[in-house]
Amino acid sequence: MNIFITGGAGFIGIHTANFYLSKGDQVTIFDNFSRKGTKENVSWLQKKYGKTKLKVIEGDIRHFNILKRSIPGHDIIIHLAGQVAVTTSVANPREDFEINALGTFNVLEAVRLRSPQAVLLFASTNKVYGGMEEIKIIKGNNRYKYRDYPDGIPETQNVDFHSPYGCSKGAADQYVRDYHRIYGLKTVVFRQSCIYGTHQFGIEDQGWVSWFTIAAVLGKPITVYGNGMQVRDVLFVEDLVNAYDLSIGRIKLAAGQIYNVGGGAKITLSLLELLDLLGKKLGKKVPFTFSDWRPGDQPVYVSNVAKIKKNLGWQPKTDIQSGTSKMIDWIVEEKDLINKVLL
Repeated sequence: MNIFITGGAGFIGIHTANFYLSKGDQVTIFDNFSRKGTKENVSWLQKKYGKTKLKVIEGDIRHFNILKRSIPGHDIIIHLAGQVAVTTSVANPREDFEINALGTFNVLEAVRLRSPQAVLLFASTNKVYGGMEEIKIIKGNNRYKYRDYPDGIPETQNVDFHSPYGCSKGAADQYVRDYHRIYGLKTVVFRQSCIYGTHQFGIEDQGWVSWFTIAAVLGKPITVYGNGMQVRDVLFVEDLVNAYDLSIGRIKLAAGQIYNVGGGAKITLSLLELLDLLGKKLGKKVPFTFSDWRPGDQPVYVSNVAKIKKNLGWQPKTDIQSGTSKMIDWIVEEKDLINKVLL
């Protein structure tokens, strides 16, 4: 297969590229290299596979003409490029809209006009469900939990975007689905929960599992926004890539569908629980401070993953202990690189 990955030099993109390169497929990474660590990620892939099967295009999804030139000839388009932080969207909503909404529209139009038979996967977000203020939350031990949704939030939950980020990703989410309905494109939407793993150069406003782990290992300051009892279902990145691959292999079932994808009700963490876990793994107390809640922060978000399990036979395989151990091992091994990238 010939795979085209927007945002392919980012954390999820580099794992997706690695997966398909390891199978012998041709991969094109399309990235503007604006995020920290992207150039280092591509260098890692090039050292591992060389440049015969891997092509790299420096480009921006806001520029339609370069997408029209670049997308034709690919069997699979995996659209991962995006502005990823709620805080950044609040500070600069226009840029957030142009990247997430207009950028996704550009990808869709390039596929419709130049490669309509290709499969198109889109990385959406649980933030399209908004604050879900109507859903009752109760307090447990160091965590919040749903009162009435023991299996998590299904895809039938009303969308209610709440933040500029939610709006831009929600608009993109709906466009991707409706380009299947109207134009027959083979699109699949993944509303992703908290994804973590190696090669994630996490920062404070995005990738909290990665950031907390990096900060704990390297002795950097950690700020907990809110009370730390916020809960997310967490998913190791290799399990997410497996979901992508299953949807491609079963595209007749998956086309036009929206799937919640995350750790589900069985693989969840609160912020305080992660800090406690890291302290036990590292054999030291992990210091942190508290600050105010951030806008649009859901006290709980847990994906109900029953639909993707039923349709595609997918379920998460990596438990929290194994996933965080892999993260810690990578951070220790790449300590100098991480310090270089993040400082």
